[in-house]
Amino acid sequence: MFCDQCGAQLQTGDRRCGRCGKAVLGLIELRRSRVQQHIQMLSILWMAYGVLEVVGGVVVIAVAKLFIGHIHIEHGPPPEVTSWFEPFLTFIGWMILVKAAAGFVAGWGLLQRQEWARIFALVVGFVALLNVPIGTAIGVYTLWVLLPTQSDEEYKALAEVA
Repeated sequence: MFCDQCGAQLQTGDRRCGRCGKAVLGLIELRRSRVQQHIQMLSILWMAYGVLEVVGGVVVIAVAKLFIGHIHIEHGPPPEVTSWFEPFLTFIGWMILVKAAAGFVAGWGLLQRQEWARIFALVVGFVALLNVPIGTAIGVYTLWVLLPTQSDEEYKALAEVA
């Protein structure tokens, strides 16, 4: 066994690393848990997905402001019928940006091993299930890594160490 902070070799039964003094916390630190194996990849995926959604939100807002507001169709419906479309698209764009920020915060929190990040990522993961196909894939991966009861214990142990 080796210390996951400094790499020094540990003896069976050691409570602290002889080189750096880091506490060894039982079985969760002695073997690599599922959460420990997947938490970094999950956090990077959430941050990348957040950036992708920012691009989508900005495009929707730009289309609403630049194109929809300036289109005048001579033989189309009257302006009273289409006047709601620009504010509606702008609202949708802002909701996408809020969802992107939530995904980015979830990824950052998981990467920093914050205690609140597991629950927050689970909530964002449930919401992302509706975004086929990429959001669904990341949502399922999030639920698979973080939802089981054993994952709660493993993540709390990782958060205490960090």
